[in-house]
Amino acid sequence: MKIRIKFAKTGVMKFVGHLDVMRYFQKAIRRAELPIAYSEGFSPHMLLSFASPLGVGISSTGEYFDMVLAEDMKTDEIVKRLNATMVEGMEVVSARHVPDGKASKAMSLVAGADYLVQFREGKMPEIDLETKVPEFFALPQIEIMRKTKRSEKLTDIRPWIYDMQVKKSGVWMQLSTGSVSNLKPELVMEAFCKWCGVELPPFACTILREEVYADIGTEEERKLVPLEALGEEVE
Repeated sequence: MKIRIKFAKTGVMKFVGHLDVMRYFQKAIRRAELPIAYSEGFSPHMLLSFASPLGVGISSTGEYFDMVLAEDMKTDEIVKRLNATMVEGMEVVSARHVPDGKASKAMSLVAGADYLVQFREGKMPEIDLETKVPEFFALPQIEIMRKTKRSEKLTDIRPWIYDMQVKKSGVWMQLSTGSVSNLKPELVMEAFCKWCGVELPPFACTILREEVYADIGTEEERKLVPLEALGEEVE
């Protein structure tokens, strides 16, 4: 039985790295006494698969991982047991059974994510967001120097910015995410401020990842759906 877990990572837990989050949930699953399935071989391990890693210092209300259980369970019972083991800043939001087929491969189909970028008190540059954000999003091309493992190259990131709006006195954006094209909100904000002719102060922003999406559309038409929506509750 494959189960998709959606969880929130906030507060001081946003400073915990991806590998430590994986270890944290391995221990939480044991404490919750869930019938987790293990791989075969000389070094068996829990069958867990996490979605796109979250950068250190970024909060989230929409993180995901899949796990395989050796026995069927009610999804609300899974949520209840896991949340009984959570620390402050970690919360399991939902559990969904993922049927076989395309939905079961959603972790490899991660294609987009929503981010809310807000400025810390006293750190907001002199920018009229209501005017500049729509103008920036309307640009046909946005080129930046993007670092790769071996070098730097000029890259047009505009095709990877799916949406960009002013929300909650900050900048909300939907960006391409995944193995093919992974765009960080920090790069978008740097490009935006540079285009506005102002410098973004260090540690000026807080970032919240609100949701992670899979693309179930076609090459001609993108259709993003939350990973949670590809599963179903089990009662």
